[in-house]
Amino acid sequence: MTDPLSLDRHDVPVEGDLRLPKPPGVIRQFWYRHPRLTDALVAAAYVVPVLTLDLFVVLSDSVVAERGLLPFGIVLVLLGGLALLFRRRRPWTVLVVSWVVVLLCVPAFGSNDQFISIFALYALAVYGSVRAAWIGYAASCVVGFAASYLVITLDPTARAGEPVANGISFAVVLLIAVLVGINIGNRRRYVVALIDRAAQLARERDQQAQLAAAAERSRIAREMHDIVSHGLTVMVTLADGSAASVATRPDSATDAMRQVAETGRQALVDMRRMLGLLDDGTPGQSEAPELAPQPGVAEIAALVDGFRTAGLAVRLTTRGSPPADPAEQLTIYRLVQESLTNVLRHSAGATAVNVDVAYGAQGVTIEVGNDGANAPSPGSTNGGHGIVGMRERVALYGGTIDSGPRPGGGWTVLATLAHDAPSAAINNESSAQNDG
Repeated sequence: MTDPLSLDRHDVPVEGDLRLPKPPGVIRQFWYRHPRLTDALVAAAYVVPVLTLDLFVVLSDSVVAERGLLPFGIVLVLLGGLALLFRRRRPWTVLVVSWVVVLLCVPAFGSNDQFISIFALYALAVYGSVRAAWIGYAASCVVGFAASYLVITLDPTARAGEPVANGISFAVVLLIAVLVGINIGNRRRYVVALIDRAAQLARERDQQAQLAAAAERSRIAREMHDIVSHGLTVMVTLADGSAASVATRPDSATDAMRQVAETGRQALVDMRRMLGLLDDGTPGQSEAPELAPQPGVAEIAALVDGFRTAGLAVRLTTRGSPPADPAEQLTIYRLVQESLTNVLRHSAGATAVNVDVAYGAQGVTIEVGNDGANAPSPGSTNGGHGIVGMRERVALYGGTIDSGPRPGGGWTVLATLAHDAPSAAINNESSAQNDG
């Protein structure tokens, strides 16, 4: 069984790169790594001197020798030494055994030997608690006085003042043992508490790293959805248009197919850049992903032009000064992109699409409406994740998003972003300004 207060670095569980420094000195390291040997030496340090002294007393005192309790006394001392082997795990049991040994050894050896109580009290103070140590000290003093009076009862030649003098002297010795044990025990408990706290901090650090990695992967998944959804939708729409006009307008069909190729190439570049963020530095990957800023509000006009090329009659209106935060600009861009992609996918018959972006002091309002036939909310019937991704984006800025049919026909997406959103939420998206 591992000592709960062991300072051996092999006995203390650690997490991550936490390591317990080695105890100073070769000798202390040896004792820390061999606690059973230490306990055996402590037991021997009690048994050998006590048996030697008590045997000398018995052989020199005929009254004590006539009692014939020498074998009984030897067994008691050996029992006390055996109990000291368990002083780390059962300090209270060892102390109780010491009281029994002290009291029963008086008739066997005719003396009051409380050396075992010194070892037991010290162990209780180190491996128990401060409160337990003082309680054990008080009880041991009572046992010591009782043993002293038992000596004078069995030996009428003893002086009347000896019990009190012996009791006081042993009480002082026991007090020293308790104070030393409390000091060492408190230091050990403090060090173990520091080690436990360090291990807890290491676990929390690893958990925070895992949460941060999960959040980053979620962000990358949203980006990948927007890139793939936008690119494929535009490509499919242009390909359908070129197939329909190849016989009557071959030049227009050729331009549309070139636009398909260009859209596909751009989508591949964006995908390669985003997937580069997941690179863990595996050897053999010599090509680094291209680094480029993520799109912002300045690229919304080019985005709208691309949808016009795909056949949407898009009208863009912007008001106010855009925010300076690149992450918030990326969110605005992705919201416009996803909304127009859904129009192209679900309302291809729309003849007018209005994109209204209003930058205000308190936040940003984005409204994308079209006059196409009412269609189910994107992502609700075909398993898409467009609206879900947009909700996650606006949630980072304390905003809201509504998507639904509008009176008179058509569909409207209305999103708002708040500038005074909690900084912690905004920081979760701040790394999106650059890929890599």
